[in-house]
Amino acid sequence: MAKFPQDRFDGVPDSLLRVGAHRSGVRRHGGLIVFAWAFLAVGVLTAGGIAWLTVTNDSFQFRSSASTSSSTATPKSTATGTATSGATKTPAATPTATPLADPSKVDSTKTTITVLNATTTTGLASTAGTTLTNAGWVVGNMGNASSQVSTSVVYYDDSAADNESIALGIAKSLGINTVEQSTAFPGATITVILGADFNAQS
Repeated sequence: MAKFPQDRFDGVPDSLLRVGAHRSGVRRHGGLIVFAWAFLAVGVLTAGGIAWLTVTNDSFQFRSSASTSSSTATPKSTATGTATSGATKTPAATPTATPLADPSKVDSTKTTITVLNATTTTGLASTAGTTLTNAGWVVGNMGNASSQVSTSVVYYDDSAADNESIALGIAKSLGINTVEQSTAFPGATITVILGADFNAQS
C-alpha cells in the first residue's frame, strides 16, 4: 500500500468523530419560546386593532347580549303607521263628504246610475228610478238583482273623487241611510240596491 507524506490533516485528534457539516445540539424548550412569541404577537395585534377602532369610531363599545336586550324596547305599530315605543295614537277621523244637492252638476256621460230591485216587490226599481228622475238625476239602467237583501245600500266606485258626494245625494233622494264604496259593480259608477227596508216614494 502506498505511503504519502504527512500533512496538517493527519494531526486531527480521533476523539472529534465528526462527519459532514457540523450541527449544533438541539436546544431544550424551543417550542415554548416559539409559542410565547406567537402569543405576544397576537396580543399586540389585538390591542392595536381595538385602539384603531376606538379612534375611528367614537360609538364603539363592548356590550353583552343581556344588557342589549334589556335596554332595547321593541316599537309598537300604531294605526297611523308610525312606530312608537309607548302610547298608541288615535287616528284622525276621516272627513265625511257632503251630499251633492244639485244633480245637474253630474256629467251623465261619465257617471252612470243603475237601480236594482233586491226584493220580491214587483216594479220597485222603476218606482225608485222615477223618484230619482223627478229629483233631477239621470238614471241609466233599472232591473232586478240576482238575490234579495234586507238593507238598501247605495254603492259607488273610486273612479272619481266626487263619487261619494253623488252617492250621498242619491241616497238622500231615496231615503237610504247606507252608502259604501265597492268594486263589485263595474258596469256603473253608482249602483242602488233596493232592500226590503226600502220605502218607495213617488
